[in-house]
Amino acid sequence: MDNERQTTEGYDEDGAGTAPDAPTGHRVIQGYLKTLGAGPGVYRMLDSQGAVLYVGKARNLKKRVASYAKPTGHSPRIGRMITATASMMFLSTETETEALLLEQNLIKQLKPRYNVLLRDDKSFPNILVDTHHDFPQIAKHRGMKSKKGRYFGPFASAGAVNRTLNQLQKAFLLRNCTDSVFEARTRPCLLHQIKRCSAPCVGKISSADYARDVEDATLFLEGKTTKVQADLAEQMQTASEAMEFERAAALRDRIRALTHVQSTQGINPEGVTEADVVALHQDQGQACVQVFFIRANQNWGNRAYFPRTGSGAEPGELLEAFLVQFYSNKTPPRMLILSHPVDNTDLLEDALTAKLGRKVEALVPQRGEKAILVEGAARNAREALGRKMAESASQAKLLAGLAEAFDLEGPPERIEVYDNSHIQGTNAVGGMIVAGPEGFLKSSYRKFNIKSKDITPGDDFGMMREVLERRFARLLKEDPDRESEAWPDLLLIDGGAGQISTVADVMREMGVDDIAVVGVAKGTDRNAGKEEFYRPGGRPFALPHRDPILYFVQRLRDEAHRFAIGAHRAKRAKAVGATPLDDVPGVGPTRKRALLSHFGSAKAVSRAGLADLKAVDGISDQLAEGIYGFFNEGAS
Repeated sequence: MDNERQTTEGYDEDGAGTAPDAPTGHRVIQGYLKTLGAGPGVYRMLDSQGAVLYVGKARNLKKRVASYAKPTGHSPRIGRMITATASMMFLSTETETEALLLEQNLIKQLKPRYNVLLRDDKSFPNILVDTHHDFPQIAKHRGMKSKKGRYFGPFASAGAVNRTLNQLQKAFLLRNCTDSVFEARTRPCLLHQIKRCSAPCVGKISSADYARDVEDATLFLEGKTTKVQADLAEQMQTASEAMEFERAAALRDRIRALTHVQSTQGINPEGVTEADVVALHQDQGQACVQVFFIRANQNWGNRAYFPRTGSGAEPGELLEAFLVQFYSNKTPPRMLILSHPVDNTDLLEDALTAKLGRKVEALVPQRGEKAILVEGAARNAREALGRKMAESASQAKLLAGLAEAFDLEGPPERIEVYDNSHIQGTNAVGGMIVAGPEGFLKSSYRKFNIKSKDITPGDDFGMMREVLERRFARLLKEDPDRESEAWPDLLLIDGGAGQISTVADVMREMGVDDIAVVGVAKGTDRNAGKEEFYRPGGRPFALPHRDPILYFVQRLRDEAHRFAIGAHRAKRAKAVGATPLDDVPGVGPTRKRALLSHFGSAKAVSRAGLADLKAVDGISDQLAEGIYGFFNEGAS
């Protein structure tokens, strides 16, 4: 970044913001024009409290800010934003592309009210063909592409990957087991028996034949399906003529599996090799963006996004902001096929080209196959937004009913539901799920491994105390003024009077006494539908048996229960697989497997002599001495 500078008139020395009675509006903005240059940069508009209202970029900072300094001629959205502006901040950049990227980074960080914000930004799964092995594995992969091999994707969802992998296993019989499982097999697994794997682990197929199947699978994933199916058809004909009917039948099943993959992908465009089809639909201040992933002339699924529209941004601004944020942590394709032109197509293409390392083109087709693709994506966006708005209306009604049932000041914006899970106190985990007007906010779910040594095993009250203390200690540290959306309006606790008394004590000790707390107990018969509700200092009460609000609370509690149990099971499974070798310095997964393979068990490793340890492949003399010393305290 070049010539970085900040203009912070109206800020005190601590940067806390201007006084509440400070002037606001276009006259304030006019005061900055004398100090601004004509180069590119990023600007922030702040209200009288110092909160960021809007982050924007400009090819010419002075010209852009001058447009806000006019008293009239603005859209209602921009007019409201200008009226609330009490101060501004500026960062000059060397290039316009840098300004575009900086703008979106600041939007993600600051979440200004008037900006478009992509709220769901998860990574996508890929298919990985792990080519470093003599018998490569084919598996689902999510995250950084750090493993050696061929990656194919992205797929829109884990379900899309799993369906494709399922059919590819039928078609090419490639293994999906890990290397450690592969090396430990002494007889074929169930997948071989149901004709999903050629069992290379026990020599049922030669490396040359397996390599040919891997090549066919990669050709198929590259979109060269015609060649693969033609080769398989030729092999089937040859086998049939040689009266090898069993082999011919197996090849027929493989061709059917490939055909099934293609049919489940829906549209498979002939003229589009690699592209993302992005369509926007807006209605009543809300928006849906549908993204279809086209790779190797195949449709690898689609996903709907519902970005915050910044109080009604225009399609060009909304789509540009979405795309820059969307590809900030993803690899862009060579082509973007859009439903609307973006505001700065050249800047967008330059930014994505720099990220991909080769030319990226963004276009809005008017006719032909690409236009048909956009039309299909737009239809999906329109239908998804309709469903979302219907669900939001229903959710708003339920939240209003919840406020009435629990005597809250208004419908809660954020509900946190807590539950614990353990087996006789072991592997104890606390779970927190979050819900609001958008439904379940799974990105905000949290698990808490119970750490205190002072808690008696099975003490649910002590566990709940630890979870709440840790949760609110962090909230108080990160946001003591309660300015963020991370503070809840309502706590739902899975439990009765005892749990509620514990929670009330914790909240009082931490100085947080203005958040509603309700306990949900199953009642005397512990049957769904007979729940009793507890509030601090109040008598228990119940809701009518068929009340929709009761069903809503049950759904919230059951989700918290599901999440806590899942976290507990994962922790328990990890503990079951743990061995004393996990604590030995210098022994990672590979060396751990080598030791277990050589000695048979961790106990045998702990009893092994120094000479025996040195004989293990991959264990150096120095590491062998370290392992021996770890298990034989005082040994040199």
